[in-house]
Amino acid sequence: AVENVAETRKVRRPLARLAVPVAGASAFLNNTPIMAMLIPQLQAWADRRRLSVSKLLMPVSFITVLGGMLTLIGTSTNLVVNGLMVESGIGELGFFEIGKVGLPVAVVGLIAVVLLAPRVLPARRSVKDELTAEARHFYVEMIVVSGGPIDHKTVEDAGLRDLAGVFLVSVHRTSGPVIAPVNPDTQLRGGDRLRFAGQVNKVLDLQERRGLKSAELEHVTSLDDPAVRYYEAVIGTRSPLVGRTLREAGFRATYQSAVVAIHRDGELVHAQLGRVPLRVGDTLVLVSDPGFKERWSDREDFLLISPVDDAAPLVATSRAWIPPVLLGLIVFLAALGVVPILVGALIGAVLLVLTRVLSSNEAMRAVDLEVIVIIAAAFGLAAAMETTGLAEVIASGLVSATGGLGERGALLGLVLATIVLTEMITNNAAAMLMFPIGLTIAAQTGLNPVGVAVAIALCASASFLTPIGYQTNTMVYGPGGYRFGDYSRLGLPLTVIVATMTIWLVPVMWP
Repeated sequence: AVENVAETRKVRRPLARLAVPVAGASAFLNNTPIMAMLIPQLQAWADRRRLSVSKLLMPVSFITVLGGMLTLIGTSTNLVVNGLMVESGIGELGFFEIGKVGLPVAVVGLIAVVLLAPRVLPARRSVKDELTAEARHFYVEMIVVSGGPIDHKTVEDAGLRDLAGVFLVSVHRTSGPVIAPVNPDTQLRGGDRLRFAGQVNKVLDLQERRGLKSAELEHVTSLDDPAVRYYEAVIGTRSPLVGRTLREAGFRATYQSAVVAIHRDGELVHAQLGRVPLRVGDTLVLVSDPGFKERWSDREDFLLISPVDDAAPLVATSRAWIPPVLLGLIVFLAALGVVPILVGALIGAVLLVLTRVLSSNEAMRAVDLEVIVIIAAAFGLAAAMETTGLAEVIASGLVSATGGLGERGALLGLVLATIVLTEMITNNAAAMLMFPIGLTIAAQTGLNPVGVAVAIALCASASFLTPIGYQTNTMVYGPGGYRFGDYSRLGLPLTVIVATMTIWLVPVMWP
């Protein structure tokens, strides 16, 4: 019990220190890159103090969600709702207007995260810890016997390709570069160290292969050769890998890397990896060259790419001051109403390219086309729901279900429906579907439509119950070693807080 109290304090202090700066950054920046920067730092911090990183990653993800409730640009959902408001003739939200409710909700939510997270979240093993603990179950090194039957043969001719339950990860030359991933036509030489991965019973079968002899197993994360790096890569909802196996995706050829483990639902997958259909939230442990992260970090294939081994921290460049200064100017001018947020953001983006902080290709990849398409599609869908009468039917049903509770009862029905929907589909799509229903409820009950729109925006972003409802939740799923049910341990109290405070404050702030 004493140890548990001490560990709780060790986790609570860093969470308390992180809460305000992370939430503040999330109010003005995209949550995804914030988490991408924090995950490896939190992992390293937890490793140094021998604490479970599962006590930190999910709470910090939830903190970024709460921070997004403070400003108009805090989340893309706020922008989607604001666009719908303008199109419907309600007007638009001020830069900090959503914070009338978002700020008190965030304050109470942050306090709840700091107090509850160390107690309610279990100590799970991260991917790195799991990999370390089970390395001897699926890693083995063999040495090619000089003058043996496979000396100077290709990998394919030596019969080392398409092995059952095991595959060749890398070839370590006695003199020369490390070859990873390994091609079928790679020629083997006497003295080469071959690293295999697979099921333990299949790995042991290699001991009986002629031309190979056993070598002492090295730790997977202690490889010092600069030509080989190990990475964690998390699969997001938009990844083309979802639903496909590594073999079907041609993973080695497409990504120039080899997967050595798949982490899912808090544990490593023990199967022939090439035949396992991949799911959202799966974390792939893969081996590749040092340029892998740079090539794939800005694409939809992986939601997060983080080195498994301790990478050298990035050094700030001489232009590091430009982005925060531009952001501050944009926010200041938008808050005063001097420059619309859209115009200011476009000017800021152009200046980042002109000052060479970003290349034109990096700037193009940073554009979230999904949000743009959703906003455009939302206008048509909202109009269709109103024209066909569907919005009125659903709104009447929600109002009837909460018949004796008045305006706040109707708002309760809207809030609960939005929260349920955002856990089933994306937060932007949930806001898009609920907006016309919310306007109809406002017309039927006398609620202020601006307040109703804000309630939808806040509750559509309040995705705390599952790892798939929000991108940052998915990002920490594998690295934190979480299981699906872990999210509701901390997420349910936060959901209750957001719903209760929204229902209470919206009619007060927008009478």
